[in-house]
Amino acid sequence: MRDIQIAAAQFEHRNADKAYNLSRIASLSREAVERGAEIVSFHECAISGYTFLQPLNPQQLADIAEPVPDGPSVNTLIQITSDVNATIMAGLLEQDGEQFFNTYVTVNPTGYVTRFRKLHAFINPHVASGDVFNVTPLNDAQNEPALNAGYLICYDNNLPENVRMTTMLGADVIFMPHVTGCLPSVMPGRGTVDPKLWHNRHRDPARLRKEFDGPKGRQWLHRWLPCRAYENGVYAVYTNPIGVDGDTIKPGGSMILDPFGEILAECRSMEDEVVVALCTADKLEQASGRRYIKARRPELYGKLVEPHPEGHEAVTLPGWSRTFD
Repeated sequence: MRDIQIAAAQFEHRNADKAYNLSRIASLSREAVERGAEIVSFHECAISGYTFLQPLNPQQLADIAEPVPDGPSVNTLIQITSDVNATIMAGLLEQDGEQFFNTYVTVNPTGYVTRFRKLHAFINPHVASGDVFNVTPLNDAQNEPALNAGYLICYDNNLPENVRMTTMLGADVIFMPHVTGCLPSVMPGRGTVDPKLWHNRHRDPARLRKEFDGPKGRQWLHRWLPCRAYENGVYAVYTNPIGVDGDTIKPGGSMILDPFGEILAECRSMEDEVVVALCTADKLEQASGRRYIKARRPELYGKLVEPHPEGHEAVTLPGWSRTFD
């Protein structure tokens, strides 16, 4: 890859209000590009909204979902990229025939580039899981090495195997769009945030900041996210919404981590925000994770790729109860 400026954004999306959400994507993309960004990354289902999808039936999902790449939201994203002259990545609910997917789309000023379907979908029983890893070269500069972009959505990143596979398929940067944090949990210190704290954040920001920075948000995230970048020697671009999402409050915290697991830039406000960081090629070869990949002994790992016992299928369960559980 070449040295490149990448942006990670956070904003408070509105459920099923695509026009509003796309307007925030346009505004934050413009701000990022003015600060030098060539790629701007947004969160999971940033266009459609996310948590509110839980109880919807197929017809209700169809009212929100769109085809990719021929739907109106992708066309609007392409127009935004043309206006700001950058690559933009954002999530939406995709419909393909009778199936629905949690999909992340990449576009640039020349048009649609690629999509990735979440491997471990669980938000709604009618939303299917994808079955393909995706590492795509992004080369919009002549005579420059391509940046190999990998994609994993939210829960996908909880399984170290997915991040390792994406790295081994050639990823330099893994884009990790999320909608997470401040959820019910049996883990000590975790749980939801009182919506009153969010709505009173301008009068009393300290109480909300303690919630967002504690084990409900940032502390939990830092148990594992830097490790994913470090153990694989890749850049990680984490994006997450801030504010109201369905019946929960999300803590934002979008950030860019280098292959050493160090934070290069992080959203720290309690508002819509975008941060930009320079990602340099030299760190990829210097990172410890690249040595670890070379040290693997696949002949010892047979258990990792054994199928589930007969009669058992892979099950993706969140650590909190969904409306349909």
